[in-house]
Amino acid sequence: MKTSFYSHGKLLITGEYLVLDGIKALAVPTKKGQWLTVQENDTDTITWKSFDENENCWFETNFEIKDQNIKPSLENNVSTSPEVTETLIQILSSARELNPNFLSKQKGYVVETKLEFHREWGLGSSSTLINNIAQWAEVNAFSLLQNSFGGSGYDIACAQYDTPILYKRSGDIPIIKNIEFNPTFRNNLFFVYLNQKQNSKESIQHYQSLSLKDFDKAEVAINEITNSILDCAQIEEFEKLIDAHEEVISKIIKTPTVKSRLFSDYPNSIKSLGGWGGDFILVTGSLSDMEYFKNKEYHTIIPYSKMVLE
Repeated sequence: MKTSFYSHGKLLITGEYLVLDGIKALAVPTKKGQWLTVQENDTDTITWKSFDENENCWFETNFEIKDQNIKPSLENNVSTSPEVTETLIQILSSARELNPNFLSKQKGYVVETKLEFHREWGLGSSSTLINNIAQWAEVNAFSLLQNSFGGSGYDIACAQYDTPILYKRSGDIPIIKNIEFNPTFRNNLFFVYLNQKQNSKESIQHYQSLSLKDFDKAEVAINEITNSILDCAQIEEFEKLIDAHEEVISKIIKTPTVKSRLFSDYPNSIKSLGGWGGDFILVTGSLSDMEYFKNKEYHTIIPYSKMVLE
């Protein structure tokens, strides 16, 4: 019998970095996510294959389940990436620690993952994988995240929800609230890919290394901006809010805004999302305005309505 699990991708609209310290953040699940299918067999081996959005197998490996441990197979080891293999072993082993019955049968499995988005886009190839494995292992996905990758957990919440959410980290149990966020000006919102994937772990490490002497002021400011964005009805007001958000985070993480660094002559507003320096940015403007980014060799431009699960 084949069992399938699914998780949505994610985008963090407000509260990046500060969400790690319990600030309220606005996050949205994306229309595209990741599948995981599992088929049980009578071997003691896990055969794992990962496919991209074009059905190309970009990773495969074999694991052995022996002596209550998960190890790379010594025979027929076809691993295409030892680093990815070790990451998978870490996640699967963490899942077993949370649920000792997981992978405890004298059984083997054929496992396949299938991404619906480009794995360099930063929409949550790791978080969707963790949430899918958590479903398979019947464990808490937030606990599995903390025991493996770490992070705020907003991406796990997006993986599980079908609507935009307000997310607040609070001990072991996050506070998650379904909300309506469907801006009337959404036709003037676009996501532009910066042609490079941001390393989430490095972004977190950089932020956690900083002295946050102005955190309290930033928390108040970002909370007010998030609340105002939810009530915002005009694109002009929205632009002022995201411009203000950029300035607050820029001062906190001591990093220039993406607009000042790359697009200083763009006439409308630009906001970084998640880890600054890569992945997608949110930009305002018309469809014709997007020619500006194409002329600078940024050709992956996705309208809000085609990206966000509404």
